[in-house]
This record gives sequence, C-alpha cells and structure tokens, in this order.
Amino acid sequence: MQSTRILAIRHGETDWNVNNRIQGQIDIDLNTNGLWQAQQVADALAQDTLHAIYASDLQRALVTAQHIARAHQMQVSKQIPLRERHYGLFEGLTWTQIQEEHPEDAAFWRDRVPHWTPKQGGESLEMLHQRVKQAIDQLASQHLGQQI
Repeated sequence: MQSTRILAIRHGETDWNVNNRIQGQIDIDLNTNGLWQAQQVADALAQDTLHAIYASDLQRALVTAQHIARAHQMQVSKQIPLRERHYGLFEGLTWTQIQEEHPEDAAFWRDRVPHWTPKQGGESLEMLHQRVKQAIDQLASQHLGQQI
C-alpha cells in the first residue's frame, strides 16, 4: 500500500499573532518576521523532493507556501478548504476581549467543546475536522507514494 507524505506547515507570523488577535478567516498579511520565517522554512525544505504544494487562499498561508514553491520552481495550488477555522464573532478580537465580552462562549472555546459553534458563521471543531479531513483525504489520494 502506498501512502502520501504530507508536510503540514503553519504560516509565518502576522501582526495579529503578535497582538493575540483572532484571525480565523480574515485575510491578514505576514509581518516582517513572518516573511523571514517563510524564507527560513523554504530554505530548510529546499533539498526535499516535493510533488505538489497546496495552501489556503488566505495571504498568510499562501505567501508562506509561495516561498517554498519558489525554492522548488513550482506553483502553489490554492485550496479554500485548507483555511483556518472560522471563529465567527471572535474574529478580530483579542483573547482578553473575548473573555470579557463573551465569557460563556469563551469557556466553550477554552474547553474545546467539539460541537460548540461560534456565533455569526463560525465553525465547530467537528465542522472544521470534517472540512479539513475531506480536503486532506482528496489531496492524499491524488499523490500516492509522493510527498506534498
């Protein structure tokens, strides 16, 4: 049985990461340190064999992946299902703001309640798992015996 090796890489740093602000699916660019981090991971993987490169369409993930792709003279395939969890009304807020303004929801989030869904279009952990698993399964089946 052939398997697919998947290198899962988190995006570089953004100003919102530094400020403990929830990004979710808000499209925030990498900061200077994040761009440096993206280049560092690209350099670290430069000698690895990659058969395809996939990333969320959000800039922080896409730009990180593009650094890796340049080192391999490849293109990045944008995959919306690989986006970060949608945090609904939490997006744009800091953890402190969430605790102060939405203490009950903050408790559900902190306790990682699988079926709890953030208000205003958020995703539960179960919904996130389903979305990402389906995307990963599909990509893996397209690259049996390869590294992506």
